[in-house]
Amino acid sequence: MTRLSLVPFMESFLRLSFISAGLRHRTIAIDAETTLRCWISNSLPIPSDSPRNSRSTKPPLVLIHGFGPTATWQWSHQVRPLSRHFDLVVPDLLFFGGSTTRSPHRSEAFQAAALARLLDALGLSKISVVGTSYGGFVSYHLARALGAERVDRVVIASSDILKAAGDDRGLAERAGVESVQDLMLPRTAANLRALICLAVHRPPRFLPEFLLRDVAGNLLNKNLEEKKELMKAITLGNKDEFQLTPLPQDVLIIWGEHDHIFPLNKAYEIKKRLGEKARLEIMKDTAHMPQVEDPDQFNEILLNFLLGIPRSAV
Repeated sequence: MTRLSLVPFMESFLRLSFISAGLRHRTIAIDAETTLRCWISNSLPIPSDSPRNSRSTKPPLVLIHGFGPTATWQWSHQVRPLSRHFDLVVPDLLFFGGSTTRSPHRSEAFQAAALARLLDALGLSKISVVGTSYGGFVSYHLARALGAERVDRVVIASSDILKAAGDDRGLAERAGVESVQDLMLPRTAANLRALICLAVHRPPRFLPEFLLRDVAGNLLNKNLEEKKELMKAITLGNKDEFQLTPLPQDVLIIWGEHDHIFPLNKAYEIKKRLGEKARLEIMKDTAHMPQVEDPDQFNEILLNFLLGIPRSAV
C-alpha cells in the first residue's frame, strides 16, 4: 500500500516562491562529467539563451545551501527580498536535488570548483556569495579560489569553517547519536527529531512521528552514500589539506545565538582568524537556521551588508 507523502506538496509550494520571485529552474552541464541544477533569475541568460534575452541590470548573488534538503527549502524566505536588488543564482550542490557528477572527487573545494565553472557557463565575471552551514564551507573555498577580482562580498552563515574531528565528536554526543552522519543524514524519526531540536531554537512542541518519517524517508534519503562521501571528504580540520587564511573580500559572519550544531564560541574564533575585513552579527532567539527562524532580521542584516549600508557590528 502506497503511503501519501506531504513532501511533494510542500516542495510544490516552495517552488512557487522561487517562480514568483522571478527565477526559473534549469539544468546546466558545466563539463563532460558534471551537471548542476539551479534556480536562476529570469534576467540572467543561460548558455541556451539567445543574446536578445539578456536584460540583466543587477549585480549577481549566489546562495549556497547546507546539508539537508535542497536549495528551495533553505532559501525560500530570501529569494523574493533579495531578487529586488540582485540577480540570483541558487544552485543545488552536487548530490543534492538533480546535481550530479561522475567525478570521484567529493571535497567542499570540489563543490566550489564546480560552482566556479557554473559561473563561467553563465558568463558571470563578478558575484557576491552567501553560504549557510556546509554551504559556508563551499563559499569560503569559492571566495579564496576566485579572489577579490571575481567575488565581491562573502557571507558565511552558521558555518564552522574551523571544524575539526573533535567538534564532530562533541556534536554527536550532544545529539545522543553514534556519529555525525546519523544526525546530518537522518534515516529515522528519532534522529530527525534530534537534529531539529539542535538546529532550531524553539522547535515545534508537537512533531508527529508520521511527519518525521515522511521527511526522513521521502526528502532526506536521496543519494545517501554519496552524501556520506561528501562528509568524509571535508578538508576542514585536515592540516595537510586545508589552512584557514583571511579572505581579501569583506566578510560577514551570521550566527544564531543558540546554535547547538556549531556553538557560538566558534563564531568569535572564526572572526578573529578571518581578520580585520570580517565582521560578526549574532541573531538572538535563533539557532542553526536563522534564515528560516527569523527571516526578516536575517534578510535585513544580509541586505545591509551586501548593499553597503552601515550597521554596527559585534
